[in-house]
Amino acid sequence: MAQNQPPQPASRHLVKTATAVTLSGTLMTLSGLTLAATVIGLVVATPVLLIFSPVLVPAVLTLFLLFAGFLASGGLGATAAFVLYWTYRFLTGKRPMEQLDRIRGRIAGAATEAKDRAQEHLKAGRQGSP
Repeated sequence: MAQNQPPQPASRHLVKTATAVTLSGTLMTLSGLTLAATVIGLVVATPVLLIFSPVLVPAVLTLFLLFAGFLASGGLGATAAFVLYWTYRFLTGKRPMEQLDRIRGRIAGAATEAKDRAQEHLKAGRQGSP
């Protein structure tokens, strides 16, 4: 217990314990029921899956390849569109890297200027103090 908190009455402690036991018991019961339902579902579904597996396996494989193809096609199309956009901007003189370099130079210049001012201010302060 923390030293700043006053001791709790026994009734409050009893209510906390009863609540914890009730909640944990309920959750454990639900967990057991879920496990039982999963096992029963697996027992029921296994023969059905075995009977239909010659159809299901190729169907799942086909769907996987279909979705993978669409995903790859979309990704490559988006990449191609971005490359065309970047090429257009580069050819029209809007070179993003040069703009970034200019901005970086401005920031570096401002930082150097601020540093120089701070050093001058410190030197002036030292010279003026006894």
